[in-house]
Amino acid sequence: MKNISDNLQAQFSGFYNTPHLFLEPVLGMQTLVTQIENTPVFEGLGLERIRLGQRVERFVGTELRLNKSLKILSENPQIQTNTNITIGELDCLYLDGEQPVHLEIQFKFYLYDQSLGETEIDHCIGPMRRDSLIEKLTKLKEKQLPLLYADETKPLLGTIDFLAEDFIQKIYFKAQIFVPYGKTIQLKTLNPECIYGFYFKYTELPQFKNYKFYKPKKTDWLLDVTPNVDWKTYNAILPELNVFKDEGYSPMLWIKHKNGEIEKCFVVV
Repeated sequence: MKNISDNLQAQFSGFYNTPHLFLEPVLGMQTLVTQIENTPVFEGLGLERIRLGQRVERFVGTELRLNKSLKILSENPQIQTNTNITIGELDCLYLDGEQPVHLEIQFKFYLYDQSLGETEIDHCIGPMRRDSLIEKLTKLKEKQLPLLYADETKPLLGTIDFLAEDFIQKIYFKAQIFVPYGKTIQLKTLNPECIYGFYFKYTELPQFKNYKFYKPKKTDWLLDVTPNVDWKTYNAILPELNVFKDEGYSPMLWIKHKNGEIEKCFVVV
């Protein structure tokens, strides 16, 4: 994982292998569910300095182009007022055969906390407990999808010879869910295949003192686990984790058991 091009392929593979969170429409929004086959080669470049969310958008564009019945019309166009103030962007516009589609893209990591709300959707919160799944879905429904119909979007649509009313709208939503350590969760609304690991509190760290640890950087959160990383002992990684604890930060970790099994997890405040 030292070579950046190899790392991009590994990130793309981890993204590609992650299941879709919703297999049915959610809150009245249609979902695009693509089929996972053998992982294709990612040939894109220039992603080294872009954040995780933008990287995923590029990965989705690559995936869509594998479908020969699709034609990309526009990716990430900025929507601006006549005074050049940006009010948002559309993730992707494409043709599926003759049908124009507006697609909004999400890839998220969620902790499953049953103390939050009443539904499976309510129970999902970001690792830093700042962004929730219900907030994201509400933003998609009330802000991101309606942007297609804004007056400011008409000039863009004119350049590709379509009207907003020509489009159907879909969301592409992949996620990795982490459940409380030691608990088994049965999901019905959310795709159970999205359960990728567990989370635990910093106060519970000592029970993992006989395990090995690896802390991937943020863009490598996408990666599927592999034994070929620089593992650290509990004592070696503890000072770094204590700094994160003091900062109130919840990092992703890979933990390797004595038997060689590797799991993804988050340690949280």
